[in-house]
Amino acid sequence: MPTVIFEPSHATAEFELGKLRYTDHGKRQSLLDIALNNEIHLEHACGGSCACTTCHVIVMEGAELLSEAEEDELDRLDMAPGLTLRSRLGCQAVVQKEGTVKVEIPAWNKNYISEGGGSTL
Repeated sequence: MPTVIFEPSHATAEFELGKLRYTDHGKRQSLLDIALNNEIHLEHACGGSCACTTCHVIVMEGAELLSEAEEDELDRLDMAPGLTLRSRLGCQAVVQKEGTVKVEIPAWNKNYISEGGGSTL
């Protein structure tokens, strides 16, 4: 059974491959789809259509369990703040194999208005 751990909150999601209810945001079984199915907040301003970088995550463990990044995702990631060699868009990175994936949601991806975090000033 795949497990995804979202840091820094330590929120954990487990699901059966091929049996996750599709939330119509991002690709099926994407990190965004998994987060939304488990009430874990992952910002996604464009609705998961690979048109922004708000769902940017950094894959800490389990990259080999994810789909390969496609050209559209790589082009979009070039615009992401804090880009690393382990960066992925949550809406495009699909969990394809069983095991544990650990991702970090960078602090700069928080939308303080939608998440109720107050002013950033």
